[in-house]
Amino acid sequence: MRWTYSCPHCEAMLNPDETVILLAEQRSDIFLVGLHPEPGNYRAYMPPGHEVEDGSRWNFRCPVCHHNLTAAIAPDLCALDMVSGGVKHRVYFSRTAGEQATFVVSAEGIERLGTDAGSHSLEMLELI
Repeated sequence: MRWTYSCPHCEAMLNPDETVILLAEQRSDIFLVGLHPEPGNYRAYMPPGHEVEDGSRWNFRCPVCHHNLTAAIAPDLCALDMVSGGVKHRVYFSRTAGEQATFVVSAEGIERLGTDAGSHSLEMLELI
């Protein structure tokens, strides 16, 4: 199955190849990170020399328009748009390193993925 991700602000495609490319930043540490496109797969591809401490909170930005991807309605999560099988979804994922919490939202409802998904309140998440 193929997942195509885009920025919810400028609609730029964010995974032209095998990973979702985002701009990651914490304080003065800024770099491109690759995330596995399969919802619930938490593999991240970091540049050499960059380490991420579990529990640290990160900001993610679109590498094209540089808009912050933090969800206004759920500030512990970031949001991306995703199309899979011709169906549009909104995907929310945790901004906290090491936390496994992903939410795939569509007209059919919300799919919770990851061992930490139960720690987030979802009443405010946008249904597409």
